[in-house]
Amino acid sequence: MEKSKAQNPKKRKSLSLVSAIIIFVLAIGFQQVKEYYYAALGPMDGVNPVTVNVVIPPATATPEIGDILFENGLIKHPFIFKYRVKKRAVDNQLKAGVYTLSTGMDLNSIIDNLTKGVKDLNTVRFTIPEGYEIQQVADKLEREGLVNKERFLELVSDKNNFQDKYEFLRELDKQSLEGFLFPSTYEIFVGSKEEDIIEKMLNEFEKIYNKDIKHSLDKFDLSLNEAVTLASIVEREGKLDSERPIMSAVFHNRLKKGMALQSCATVQYILGERKEDLSTEDTSIESPFNTYIYSGLPPTPIASPGKASIVAALNPEDVDYLFFVLTGEDGSHTFSITYEEHLRAKNKK
Repeated sequence: MEKSKAQNPKKRKSLSLVSAIIIFVLAIGFQQVKEYYYAALGPMDGVNPVTVNVVIPPATATPEIGDILFENGLIKHPFIFKYRVKKRAVDNQLKAGVYTLSTGMDLNSIIDNLTKGVKDLNTVRFTIPEGYEIQQVADKLEREGLVNKERFLELVSDKNNFQDKYEFLRELDKQSLEGFLFPSTYEIFVGSKEEDIIEKMLNEFEKIYNKDIKHSLDKFDLSLNEAVTLASIVEREGKLDSERPIMSAVFHNRLKKGMALQSCATVQYILGERKEDLSTEDTSIESPFNTYIYSGLPPTPIASPGKASIVAALNPEDVDYLFFVLTGEDGSHTFSITYEEHLRAKNKK
């Protein structure tokens, strides 16, 4: 015991020395990291700066922008660029475009330029509203001078034109891309080809597919085509996002009972116009898309559904409704379980 006690002061002295060394090394390391960080905020060459033209493509994420700047010799480290952008809370404000930057600019100046954007982005934006059919998409893009309509329609008429690049398209039968050109606002380079624009829209659908569709299909024993077809009907029938899950439930309940969906939107698709009041003649048209005379889902989607309708199609409300009718000026519907209730709701319109 006395020997151990005699050694304790030495051990404590040894441990203190080791701790001091560790603290010293960490302090030096921290100081070096700090110096490196502040050095990385500075310009690449403040003495003999050169001008660099750099292209930031539309929809490029911050890490990829950092890589582009680094590869063009404008910043010292992509990670510090990403960190600085996040620290300044401008992650979603970096704009696409063709920039003229300089190696004499510090990191913050470069970030300032990217958040302000450039007057001539050499890009153009277009918006495809939710519920648009392929023909409407083609018409709109042609009016805006972005596509040759005939070429665009030829490309989207067969999913096989793009299935090599998009795995989800291989799940479909031989059909067009109706329903799969995701409705959103896009930014493209001026002069982009029809293929580029179509792939932009398919890229967005792929994101929704991976996040909201892929792992939910088995819940209802639906194929991808069936899920998007149902979503397209919900999209065209619904006015309010809050009602879409209830509307989805109505169609799910009808499918379970073997009832015809009786969706006006499917008949409007056949007619090629948004005719609000359908005649008996309209609802008697011979077509596999006529859900008044054929039960089950139509063979393919009837429009491009937005995310709310896609999510609703695969997440119906837990209700027993079988009918709905538009009754509110705000686009709201009255939902009913029995046909008698449905008739009363219709008569109150």
